[in-house]
Amino acid sequence: MRLFSKRKDPRTPEVQTCATADRGIIPPLHNSDHPAEYRLYRELREKVPVIDAAIMKLIRLLGEFKIVCENEQSQNAMDDFVSRVPVGGVSTGLYAFICSYFDQLLTCGKAVGEIAVYEDGGVAALYNAPADAIVLREGENPVDIKMVHSGISEKEIERPELICVTLLNPLPGTMKGTSILSGLPFVSELLMKIFHCVGQNFERAGNVRFAVTYNPPAGAGALNARQRVKEIAEQWSSAMRDKGRVCDFVSVGDVNIRAIGADSQILDCDIPIRHVLEQIVAKLSIPPFLLGLSWSSTERMSSQQADILTSELEYYRLLLTPVIEKIARVYLSAERLDPRVTVEWSNISLQDETELAAARLDNARAEQLERSMEVNG
Repeated sequence: MRLFSKRKDPRTPEVQTCATADRGIIPPLHNSDHPAEYRLYRELREKVPVIDAAIMKLIRLLGEFKIVCENEQSQNAMDDFVSRVPVGGVSTGLYAFICSYFDQLLTCGKAVGEIAVYEDGGVAALYNAPADAIVLREGENPVDIKMVHSGISEKEIERPELICVTLLNPLPGTMKGTSILSGLPFVSELLMKIFHCVGQNFERAGNVRFAVTYNPPAGAGALNARQRVKEIAEQWSSAMRDKGRVCDFVSVGDVNIRAIGADSQILDCDIPIRHVLEQIVAKLSIPPFLLGLSWSSTERMSSQQADILTSELEYYRLLLTPVIEKIARVYLSAERLDPRVTVEWSNISLQDETELAAARLDNARAEQLERSMEVNG
């Protein structure tokens, strides 16, 4: 058996899904039908941090998995492969590949990955390809799917068995996935407008300005008053510019200082911002307090919220399991081992640590009570 980590003098494997990154102008947020919608969704994550935080939270909540083989020899080889397979030249491990794959699936509604192989068929690495690297086309019938390179030529992929493609919630009769961010461009653009207005209002009223008024005493000449005003202005500006230490402003005479705009209510935009954020969080199926958006300090995840989020994670696991199984079977077949595998995911637990500790305590007490009953009986 060839060990994955002991292959000698490997040639650099070729990948079929390379694509040149499109660095064109980002389309307007409301134009979701633009061909560059993948760039649009990535731009959404950059402009609205709560969206990026929600997707990263879903990736972390997905949990870990284990590939179980039918025999011990296959299991040993698979465990080594899962932990040491190169991913994209910068990462290692099948879990890293699945996390990037899942990230792309949520963002674009479509994920593409490739199993890079050596000339002799051995698995060399895993590659997370851009979502637009390949295009799905109908074959001779609606259930016959062809993979072609994106671009003008649209050359068909030579070895589609090495390509992993997953679509998120595709519409019936189409081969295009639906991003989890679908429907959010308009809402997010509205949030950006609110933030922009808040910034403008802060520039006008939030950044406190002061009015310094000097009333010269009776009998003071005009030249004298003008010179005194100039000195006051210079000293006040110097005191306000010195950020390294607290400076006192000392003057002689009748000097009145007022803050301009200190009582302004223009910056009170909490209600519209919260309303927009509630729509975004509801679309992403993430409890607000998990993103640091608790509307109250005592908010906790209810059982209904936990059930909804658990069902979402279970659905995503169903989409990713065939991808994991395909990669495992390709590797085991290349190593001439039994390719029968199953994927076991870790339990999804969204309860508070205090509740988990209380449950463990109750179980321990119940077990102790059962043992005492057995001894007395």
